[in-house]
Amino acid sequence: MMSEGTLYNYTCSDKGLLLPLINEYTWSREARAFLYLFGLLYCFLGVAIIADVFMCAIEKITSKTRKIILSSTTETEPEVIEVRIWNDTVANLTLMALGSSAPEILLSIIEIVGNSFKAGDLGPGTIVGSAAFNLLVISAVCIAALPHGETKRIRSINVFATTSFFSVFAYIWLLILVAVSPNEVELWEALVTLLFFPGLVTLAFLADKNFFMGKKKSQQKQFELQSAMDQPGQGYFPGGRLDRDSLNNFMKEIKKHPDLSDEDAACLAAARLTEQHEHSRMWYRVGAVRSISGGRKTKPRLSHKLHQVYQTILESEQGKQLKTVAPHEDRSVAIIEFNAATCAVVENVGRIAVTIRRRGNMSNKVSCRVDTIDGTATAGEDYIALKQSITFEPNEEEKKVFVEIVNDNQWEPDETFFLKLMVNEEDRKEAALGRTCIMEITILNDDEPGILQFKRRGILVKENAGIAFISVIRKQGADGIVTVRWRTIDETALSGRDYIGGEGELHFEHGEVEKFIEIPIVDDFNAEKDEHFEVEIFEAKGGAVIGQVNRLTVTITNDDDFNTIMDRLMLLTNVNVDALKLHSESWVGQLKDAMNVNGGDLENATRVDYVMHFLTFGWKIIFAFVPPTSVLGGWASFFFSLGMIGILTAIVGDLAGVFGCLVGLKDTVTAITFVALGTSLPDLFASKAAAQQEKYADNAIGNVTGSNSVNVFLGLGLPWVIAAIYWTAKGEPFDVPSGSLSFSVGIYSATSVICILLLMVRRYSSFFGRAELGGPINASRASFAILVILWFLYILLSSLQTYGYFN
Repeated sequence: MMSEGTLYNYTCSDKGLLLPLINEYTWSREARAFLYLFGLLYCFLGVAIIADVFMCAIEKITSKTRKIILSSTTETEPEVIEVRIWNDTVANLTLMALGSSAPEILLSIIEIVGNSFKAGDLGPGTIVGSAAFNLLVISAVCIAALPHGETKRIRSINVFATTSFFSVFAYIWLLILVAVSPNEVELWEALVTLLFFPGLVTLAFLADKNFFMGKKKSQQKQFELQSAMDQPGQGYFPGGRLDRDSLNNFMKEIKKHPDLSDEDAACLAAARLTEQHEHSRMWYRVGAVRSISGGRKTKPRLSHKLHQVYQTILESEQGKQLKTVAPHEDRSVAIIEFNAATCAVVENVGRIAVTIRRRGNMSNKVSCRVDTIDGTATAGEDYIALKQSITFEPNEEEKKVFVEIVNDNQWEPDETFFLKLMVNEEDRKEAALGRTCIMEITILNDDEPGILQFKRRGILVKENAGIAFISVIRKQGADGIVTVRWRTIDETALSGRDYIGGEGELHFEHGEVEKFIEIPIVDDFNAEKDEHFEVEIFEAKGGAVIGQVNRLTVTITNDDDFNTIMDRLMLLTNVNVDALKLHSESWVGQLKDAMNVNGGDLENATRVDYVMHFLTFGWKIIFAFVPPTSVLGGWASFFFSLGMIGILTAIVGDLAGVFGCLVGLKDTVTAITFVALGTSLPDLFASKAAAQQEKYADNAIGNVTGSNSVNVFLGLGLPWVIAAIYWTAKGEPFDVPSGSLSFSVGIYSATSVICILLLMVRRYSSFFGRAELGGPINASRASFAILVILWFLYILLSSLQTYGYFN
């Protein structure tokens, strides 16, 4: 089928500024539509990747700091801290908003300049369509992205209120312009529209400083920072900062997995550092783009083994945040824990009784929950799953729960599963978990009392460790109650001077297979050589016998050797963290990242990474020649990548215009659907990740309203000012047809008001969990459905009006 028209004036050949590059007269309409759609989608990938570079430049610019010298106890070493030069709110509404909205803004400018300073439909339609998608769909996805029952609130509600007002007012202002001067934009109207942008930034900055509330934000932030630093249980690396003490605490958890190397430990520490560091919306957007393009990730990907260890460490950390305490710590609350860390049972035991004990404050009534977790044993096949609430009455010390073991009459190797304790939400102020809050249960095929011995022949402890935990295990059987006595033996370390020794007895209940001897270590703060003492077990009762490893040597190391190890681990951790930086400091680094899938981390690259890296390889190589962020403090990269975005946006505008023409879509419909979705999808993925990983909802939905305002004030204000000046100089009016644009803006304004009201209702209503995101499952699903339906109504009504159904 031949295209309609003449050789040089055929169907849709006049729709592009740069395209078509060659004569397409002989091409079929269907083939041209397919090629233009493919080119449009491919260019969307290119825009996303160069926007990644643009965001890295912005991160470099906004991360600049200045040093502040504080008073210190020593005059020779004053305390120096670094604070950011850029205010977070100002950075979000200027450079970062420009980074996420640059394609829409540049498309509007290029369209009006390329159209001889006459208004078009593609740029304004994309701006309004992107705003609708951002506010309605992104908010809906973020609300539903959290696990059932989890909630997250906006922290800077004053800033959100300011940007929300402007996000609605910006579009109402467009309706006002239509009413004041229909089908025309005067120069003063364009200038006022543009000047609303600095007005928005100023008011948001004042709201961030609590100017309207009569309270200085700096003092409030200082108070919050101090409170966060002083509060226990805030994670191993509070605020995403690495120091020796934090790494030491983290390593204590990692050393529970002795098969991990130092490199593995450093990788885990880098992963935890990255997760606990507070990130901007820009960081999440860069991560989203790199996830869909097979680029270097902003978070480390862990192997299957390391991922399992990491999840175990997280569970331990979450337990500490629920006021988990050790035996020598706070006793003002009720402390609940299992009587033993592990136990073993024979398969035909039927059911076993597990003891849960309460110590500390005994005067209150507290409750907890016991859940089973699969290990190598599977619920339903090897044991019956348990989810049970336990209540301790005042002065009640012990409770028992019963777990049923399935006997399938088939030989199987030893299998394990776990019991996990959780303090109920309403009792967290009165109760805490003890050290043994997870219990491992092993299913055995042996009914012997067992052999008692040490788990290993020696252990190494740091002098300031506090307590040495010495494991005694029971193997080859765990039937019945057995006991064994232990005693310490002085060597170069002396009891009372280097450690607190003596004698004691370990008591194993039926099925328990591991217990710990706890020996306090004395830290005398003196530089001395390594010292050691021995621990011996003897006199087993209850039918058990003593195994071959009946003596264990405890070596107390001096701090110097430990510091050497920690220095190496800190160096390795910093190397891992540096590898996760958003930007490279050299052209060589950029080229390496561009040429290698997953930034060179081939071990953790997936098939999807390889496919997307292949599809985007050309874009990555081209954009690797953008000046690195080390040049001129990031400004060279900023302006160069902005220019590249402009070129690509011009091509996207041409592709969208010709494609819409070929398939019979008007520019307004093409803009609010294909172009708006293509430019907004990275923001969707970024907001979803922020909703799931951030503590607050600000980076998920708090910045959407600000970006929508910037879209209008810059995306329409700037090109309108340029065109209005041009036509005013010629003495002619600047014509802007108001038909479809005003209707689309009106529909969006109505839906945006409903969306913001819904978010406010969610914040203050217990039905929705008193939070903008998450909440009860039915309330979360209802919010999601309402917002998505509003977006579909916006698309449907705007499209019908464009085709004249409401005229």
